[in-house]
Amino acid sequence: MATTSSATSVINDLIEINNDRVAGFEKAIADINDENIDLKAIFQGYAEQSRKNGQELAAIVGSVDEIETGNSVTGTLHRVWIDVKSLFGGSDRASILSEAERGEDAIKKAYQDALSSNDLPYDAVEVVRSQAQEIYSAHDNIKLLRDAAKA
Repeated sequence: MATTSSATSVINDLIEINNDRVAGFEKAIADINDENIDLKAIFQGYAEQSRKNGQELAAIVGSVDEIETGNSVTGTLHRVWIDVKSLFGGSDRASILSEAERGEDAIKKAYQDALSSNDLPYDAVEVVRSQAQEIYSAHDNIKLLRDAAKA
């Protein structure tokens, strides 16, 4: 399905930040110490969620030449996950979850911006809205875990 240039740009931004989210969670999974092993399963689920999101968004874009396949390197919104990836290390649970929440804040904002942009065609809005609900839920779960770790 062909989309307008601005819609393709918005969707590609979401694909990029989902790719960043996958990379961030994979980095965290690799660096988490055994005492936080339960976080590995949670993070694996969220990485898989973003892989699925990226595939659904790529299907909307349609043309292989227009689909974003990499991680972002520019743009302040997308740099957040890259910064988060470098901060994960086998540190304490609260720190790991605080950094994960920062990344989730960025992807949550990206979805809010996409939905408020008015650049998306109707079928894309439905997909993005559905994905946004999952992202918001993941954000809230990580925040709850972080708050519990600080207590």
